[in-house]
Amino acid sequence: MRNPCCEKKVGNRGPWTKQEDDKLIEYIRKHGEGCWRLIPQATGLVRCGKSCRLRWVNYLRPDIKHGNFAQDEEDLIIKLHALLGNRWSLIAGRLPGRTDNDVKNYWNTHLKSKLIRMGIDPKNHRADQRCHCMNSKRHDNQVQDYSLSGEPKISSTVSCSLPDLNLDLDLNISLPLVEDT
Repeated sequence: MRNPCCEKKVGNRGPWTKQEDDKLIEYIRKHGEGCWRLIPQATGLVRCGKSCRLRWVNYLRPDIKHGNFAQDEEDLIIKLHALLGNRWSLIAGRLPGRTDNDVKNYWNTHLKSKLIRMGIDPKNHRADQRCHCMNSKRHDNQVQDYSLSGEPKISSTVSCSLPDLNLDLDLNISLPLVEDT
């Protein structure tokens, strides 16, 4: 059995400081990514190795894209979520510079509620059956592709305004086969 990565009593558990970030960046520049368990002792950081790894992977790597998500990134996240579900690392793999944690957080804090406001169920990406429309026609439950930037459109099979359902994205996605063990 493996020892825990750190003693729960020891170590800083609050937000990272600029000085801590600088120590971690400098160490990785000189020595590269390696045994994360040794980094706290080597750098003098009062953090566990797992905390150092997560800080590097999710925030400090030079190839990480910081800032707001663009409309095309939002559309791609929604399209991939409809296809892959909550497989955030696979979705993030199609968004250069975005981490799986970033994508997951953006989905949970922005996109999910945006879909709900549009009358789309974020779990199955279909028109929400609880939509209270003026028209008595039933919703078409096959609604799956849409753009958040699209203008509302009324069709003969949908009883309320839903966004235009046209995203022209080339999704050459190869998913790894998962074998049952």
